[in-house]
Amino acid sequence: MNADQRVVEKIKAAFPDAIEETNDFRGEQTLYINKKHVKGICQLLKSDPDLGYKFLSDICADDFLPEFPRFAVNYHLYSYDKNHRLRLRTWVEDPEEGPETIASVWAIASWLEMEVWDLMGIRFKGNTHLRRLFLPEDWQGHPLRKDYPLGYEEVQFSFNWEEIDAKKPYAKD
Repeated sequence: MNADQRVVEKIKAAFPDAIEETNDFRGEQTLYINKKHVKGICQLLKSDPDLGYKFLSDICADDFLPEFPRFAVNYHLYSYDKNHRLRLRTWVEDPEEGPETIASVWAIASWLEMEVWDLMGIRFKGNTHLRRLFLPEDWQGHPLRKDYPLGYEEVQFSFNWEEIDAKKPYAKD
């Protein structure tokens, strides 16, 4: 039995209705799991000696606007003992009602969840430390959402530098 099958069997034994779908793309396994089981599955993956996913490398989110559910939260795990990577993905319909925090499983999760909240606006139940990490405290909105308004300056190149330079604050009318 390979590592992918072992993970699925262990999760199904402990949480029979948790796995909604599995996907294997280019050797990377993704398990789509029910949001209510995220914390329990993470605890199982870390504490089970046959699995040993002791390293949470990242938590990130995707915005699938205009699809519904709109958001997906991804947990990237690594087992040093088995040299195996795993992605857990859970769908989030309402960003105010995101998955439960897994900071009690991996301490770094608190910071990674703050990052997801700052940039995507997904709240993690039980994480009382959500605050801005990358943006000023008074910033409005979450800039990685697909509906976030774009505001940008045109990039200056050698062919348009005079036009761009004329728009700079130091330019005189």
